[in-house]
Amino acid sequence: MSTQLLWFRNDLRSKDNQALSAAVASGKAVLAVYTLCSKQWQQHDLAPIQADLILRRLTQLREDLAALNIPLLVLELEGYQQVHECLLSLCQQYQITEVYCHYQYELNEQRRDQAVEQALSQQAIGFHRYHGECIVRPGQVLTKSGENFKVFTPFRKAWLASLSEQSYSPLGSPKAIDKSLLNEQLLSLLNHPQTINCNYPRVDSSAWNCQDQQIIQQLRDFSASKANDYHDLRDMPALNATSKLSAYLALGMLSARQCLARIYLDHAEAIASQQGGAFTWLSEIIWREFYRHLMAVNPQLCKGSAYLTWTESVSWQDDEHLLKAWQQGKTGYPIVDAAMLQLKQTGWMHNRLRMVVASFLTKDLLLSWRDGERWFMQHLIDGDFASNNGGWQWAASTGTDAQPYFRIFNPTTQAQRFDPDGEFVRAWLPELANIPGKHVHTPHTWANKHGVSLNYPLPVVDHAVQRKQALLLFEQAKNKA
Repeated sequence: MSTQLLWFRNDLRSKDNQALSAAVASGKAVLAVYTLCSKQWQQHDLAPIQADLILRRLTQLREDLAALNIPLLVLELEGYQQVHECLLSLCQQYQITEVYCHYQYELNEQRRDQAVEQALSQQAIGFHRYHGECIVRPGQVLTKSGENFKVFTPFRKAWLASLSEQSYSPLGSPKAIDKSLLNEQLLSLLNHPQTINCNYPRVDSSAWNCQDQQIIQQLRDFSASKANDYHDLRDMPALNATSKLSAYLALGMLSARQCLARIYLDHAEAIASQQGGAFTWLSEIIWREFYRHLMAVNPQLCKGSAYLTWTESVSWQDDEHLLKAWQQGKTGYPIVDAAMLQLKQTGWMHNRLRMVVASFLTKDLLLSWRDGERWFMQHLIDGDFASNNGGWQWAASTGTDAQPYFRIFNPTTQAQRFDPDGEFVRAWLPELANIPGKHVHTPHTWANKHGVSLNYPLPVVDHAVQRKQALLLFEQAKNKA
């Protein structure tokens, strides 16, 4: 009897998994596989803390699938070049006639899938892909002239108008497969699960959930108790006012459609009126989709290119000392340093602070956004190429619908506005713990006034001077175009 193969990628869930549901609906036995490509992880700068979360999740997913009578194989390969041979070998070994998975929109992943599809088609094996990573698939939301949107606000309007009843209705877990459909090979895999081995570096991710029930409860709790205030409180890093669901969305442990359904269930009026905290949070989900739609049709974004071609002429500086000061949280700007230490120690950074430190790297230190993009991917538990690339290009004024290059964040005034009492800064910079209130954002001014010696670095640059230099670099680049 033939078997179906379910290939997991960034969709590590059993609920609202279109590929899983389709494979089970075939009425045949299903074998699941995850191809762990450690060399590709290294090339893609996967954070060790995110690798740990993936491996913990795979262990949990194996249990979830076992309840459906679906065994899960985790196969460690060197890189994407071996994937098509590996899957073809599995198909031959287990008499597999159809392969199911979800689309991935990054360039390397598209090329990998093309090689897989070609290898399978030569053996008359079906290859079925589903758009489970987005609520609205790329290519479905277009301008009147049939082009992709380049500006977020009209994209959001068209995206919302395109929603159907299905958009609000995530799939549950499918019913368990009849165990009698499994042959001896599959039963052996099911009853004697393999040990998941991986040589990739790992950092403990146990502060983050890996079970469905916990993750879905976190979504429900956020919607019930925090979503209404999200618009007003989301930019305050000292407050626990955000959802912290991004790590689960990045790995597909939670789907965007599950998020939409919960918000619609609890806050239908906010979606209808397009106002309030819940709608502001939904807009963050739509930003996530916006960047995926862009990436799907602009492969140069996966090659390190700026979206705005004229910004390739910006003469970014090459200063290893300044880059290390930024990476290690030793710039002398407390809000920047506190944020960078939060990232280094937890694998996560508040979204407002991501914008602040990105602006500081590119507009104050005059270093390339690519340096920051890579550092974030190397440390974020919610590392997500499309969102990370989009966010960095927004801050650097090189992307579509980006922050205009002449609007430059002042890190000190940003700190005074969003951490007015310095609570966040003091939490991460204990050497500044005794500086009262807002003075923690200008510690050396306060220390000099009170004759106090600080064990904290002086600012590595002068913001006013660097702002003028940044404007000059962008204007010179624009004049070259």
